[in-house]
Amino acid sequence: MNYIDLREQYTDLPMQPVITKDNVTVGVDSVIYWQITDPYKAVYEVSDLSGGIIQLTITAMRSVMGEMDLDETLSSRDIINAKLRTVMDGATNKWGVKVTRVEVRNINPPEDVRVTMEKQMTAERNRRALVLQAEGEKQAAITRAEGEREAAIARAEGERQMQILRADGAAQARLRSAEAEARSIQMVAQALGSAGNPAHYLIMGRYIESLRDMAQSSNSKVVFMPVEASNVLSSIGMFKEVFSNDNANAAPSPQTPVPARTISPTAPPPQYVPR
Repeated sequence: MNYIDLREQYTDLPMQPVITKDNVTVGVDSVIYWQITDPYKAVYEVSDLSGGIIQLTITAMRSVMGEMDLDETLSSRDIINAKLRTVMDGATNKWGVKVTRVEVRNINPPEDVRVTMEKQMTAERNRRALVLQAEGEKQAAITRAEGEREAAIARAEGERQMQILRADGAAQARLRSAEAEARSIQMVAQALGSAGNPAHYLIMGRYIESLRDMAQSSNSKVVFMPVEASNVLSSIGMFKEVFSNDNANAAPSPQTPVPARTISPTAPPPQYVPR
């Protein structure tokens, strides 16, 4: 008498060679979970139920993974499991068996392919690192440029405000100076009244200031003086010549004849007329 177990069972498949779409042979081991739902079909529809499930799993795995590249098989185990379960469940339905899960545990590529993949992954990581570094440098350069631009704008704005304030200060100072000068002219006019013209007073004050500035010059060979002073000095020189001639005419002895001298007026010193 044969007993049939209706509980869920599993079959562990050993490592199987599978060729991918890009002609790479990989080793795949998996496990299948199944359960008998119809004992009559499980006994009379198939002679070796366990062996039939194993062979069907191997052929379905080679069919499904043969349509994928190596990279796709390594990254799409869930898709492989779902496709295998669908194929297995449809094929074992007539045997009275329900395939509940198919799990691919390991996919082992050849050693040379594995080394190449590791080099490729290392190169990809290096490329990503270089890209990230370049992106960081670009962002840093952009940030520095924006900071310098904002700093230049702030400096230009500060200089502009400083020049505006300086111009406003100079304008206020000139206005204050003009107001003070207007008040001084008004006070001079009030003090003089009808006795004189305040303009003559102001011109004379400027004239005296100009003479004082010329007297402070480092050129010691030139002497500046007013027109009135030069006229006085010229008159004094003429009087001196006259008195010198009178003394000369009265002083000579009888033995020595005194030659006659012609009195020539002394040229007056140069006069500097203020403008």
